[in-house]
Amino acid sequence: MAIFGVTGMVGQGVIHECLADPRVESVLAVTRSPSSIRHPKLTQVQHHDFADLTPLTHRFEDIDACFYCLGVSAVGMSENEYRRITFDFTVAAARMFAGRDPSITFVYVSGQGADSSESGRSMWARVRGQTENTVLAIPLQAFVLRPGYIQPRHGATSRTATYKWIYRLTAPLYPLLQRLLPTMVTNSENVGKAMLALAANGSSQRIIDCRGINELATAGQ
Repeated sequence: MAIFGVTGMVGQGVIHECLADPRVESVLAVTRSPSSIRHPKLTQVQHHDFADLTPLTHRFEDIDACFYCLGVSAVGMSENEYRRITFDFTVAAARMFAGRDPSITFVYVSGQGADSSESGRSMWARVRGQTENTVLAIPLQAFVLRPGYIQPRHGATSRTATYKWIYRLTAPLYPLLQRLLPTMVTNSENVGKAMLALAANGSSQRIIDCRGINELATAGQ
C-alpha cells in the first residue's frame, strides 16, 4: 500500500498501524522530507511536486490501497495556497491511481465540518468539501474519513508546538472525551485501523465520521 503524509501526526499513526499489521506486506511512503521511521516493510520515496506524480508511476505498480493523510491547517494561508495542497495534490493522487486500477482502495483523511455543498462561508470547509466530492466522483473504491479531535497514540506527534502541548494536556481526559463525544473524538491508532478495515472489507458508507472510524477500528481487530 501507499501512504501520503507520513511525517504528519495522522500519517505517523497510520503508518504505525500498517507496519504492525501482518496483513500488510509492504508500505510505500511518499513524502517531501524523509521520515525517521525505519522498518523492513517500509520503502520511502521523496517527491516535491505532488500535483504531478507522473515520475513516480512505476513505483505504484503493485499498490492495492492508498491512505492519503497529507494535509495542512488553513490558518494563515490564502485560499489559493490552501486549495493547492488540499485539493490539487489530493485529486492528482486519486486520479493517478484511478488511471492505474479503479479497484484500488483510496482513503482520504478530511475533517469534521467539511462543507459538501461547497458554498459555505468557511474557506477551509468549502475546499475540503470540494475535495471530498471530487475524490468520491473518481472511479475508485474511495472513502472519506471526517475525524474531529484526534488523540495521538504510539509516539505520533504534531510538528506544531502549540498542538503538542494541547495533546499532552488532553491525553488524561481522552477516555472521558471519547465517551461523552463519540461523534467528535478518536485517536491516531483508530484512524489507522479504520483505514486497514476499509482496505480489507470496504464499507457501505463512503463518508465516515469519528463514531464510524472507532467502530471500524474495533470491528477490524
